[in-house]
Amino acid sequence: MNSKKILITGGLGFIGSSLARRLVGLGHEVTLVDSLIPLYGGNLFNVDDIKDSVRINVSDVRDPHSFPRLLEGQDWMFNLAGQTSHLDSMTDPFTDLDINAKAQLSILESCRKINPKVRIVFASTRQIYGKPQYLPVDENHPLIPVDVNGINKLAGEHYHLLYHRVYGLKTVVLRLTNTYGPGMRVKDARQTFLGIWIKNLVEGKPLQIFGDGLQLRDFNFVDDVVDAMLNAINSELAVGKIYNLGGPERIGLKELAETMVSVFGTGKCELIPFPPDRKAIDIGDYYSDFSRITNDLGWRPSVTLKDGLGKSLSYYKQHLGKYL
Repeated sequence: MNSKKILITGGLGFIGSSLARRLVGLGHEVTLVDSLIPLYGGNLFNVDDIKDSVRINVSDVRDPHSFPRLLEGQDWMFNLAGQTSHLDSMTDPFTDLDINAKAQLSILESCRKINPKVRIVFASTRQIYGKPQYLPVDENHPLIPVDVNGINKLAGEHYHLLYHRVYGLKTVVLRLTNTYGPGMRVKDARQTFLGIWIKNLVEGKPLQIFGDGLQLRDFNFVDDVVDAMLNAINSELAVGKIYNLGGPERIGLKELAETMVSVFGTGKCELIPFPPDRKAIDIGDYYSDFSRITNDLGWRPSVTLKDGLGKSLSYYKQHLGKYL
């Protein structure tokens, strides 16, 4: 593909930095915008190896003055900025509303007014489905979010699709499942429970599993998610559509913890009761039907769960201190 000017919101975060690394390797001109708010996933170390090959702008997508200037002249935008913690969305719902809904509308208004030709991939979440009514969950499943985060992410989705239908913006929505890999937030469970499990393993602490540990999940290694994003933004067929991501390996959380211990070579697991605040928003079993993106764009995951866990654990065994 020809060299593009590309903007990544949330670009110093886990997925954004992995995407930036790939894009730089492909010869594109990449600008990263990130607020670096401590509670979220941005980390300058994530781009330490490419810092001289990207433009970094530390600002908030909620700022109506700085963002339009960054958008000018961009060919593609990967809109990854967001508040990801489900618990935080319940304790501080208005901040979640600002970031995951209001800011998304502001971003799209800037696109409409300043750069209506920019192509956009929006990172959404499986959380918008809520507790599955059937499995695997496809894109036609009812949307019944169980928390404020899911409702606001759903609003963000609809804004992107509306601005495609009404104003012709070339938007694509990807509903991500459990994404993991080097660069993920591990100091707590705000991004994914796998992060805190990795931290605990490296620090010699037990992996705590809520409930009976039989809840099924699917996972995507970050390299596979980057592949999906590049496929989506470079395809006319994808414009205006929603795609689930997901993995073919479905595994219970207790078995997953045991697999991580096996891959790492040491550690232990323990079952603990569900904390009430987490139980209230737990969705039970979840795994995706991602056949639509396979059929339309030819995407399917290539990294096995065991290989991805091995890469992730090796990374944090070496670099954990940069993420605490």
